[in-house]
Amino acid sequence: MRELKAAILATDGFEQSELEFPLNVLKKVWIPFDIISLKKGTIKGWNVTKWGDDFNVNKTIVKARSSDYDLLILPGGVINSDFIRTNKPAIKFVTEFFEKGIPVAAICHAPWLLIETGLLRGKRLTSYHSMKTDLINAGAEWIDEEVVVDHNLITSRSPKDLPAFCKKMVEALKK
Repeated sequence: MRELKAAILATDGFEQSELEFPLNVLKKVWIPFDIISLKKGTIKGWNVTKWGDDFNVNKTIVKARSSDYDLLILPGGVINSDFIRTNKPAIKFVTEFFEKGIPVAAICHAPWLLIETGLLRGKRLTSYHSMKTDLINAGAEWIDEEVVVDHNLITSRSPKDLPAFCKKMVEALKK
């Protein structure tokens, strides 16, 4: 039996706290992870109002396989989420998690990528408030709560919800 492993999918412009906080939680509970991106090298965070730190990419999206992971984490950030949702391999990767019933944890603007899967109809979730209409138009039920869990889908609104988001993320990983 292989050990549990998480995937974090992001590109330049992710909200730094929304990648860094879950990453640190995974380290605390001894869960290995890969940062997966659209390119090799590093990706740069967005730290509230300015560019943040660089993070090393472990694997590119074209080399990543959903079957290698037990959890997918999607940090938000307007730049990251708007750019990554147009990437066909990223959409395929996320879709595979949904189809296999593997937990997906998305925060803030990350549900833009979830919309592209076409699999949100009838799902209950939350996001950053400005995405409410987009998610309703995709057939989802939008709920204004710090964390919403619908089967294998875990969503939160913003960085202030990170503790609750990560708690549910770790619970799903341990099931």
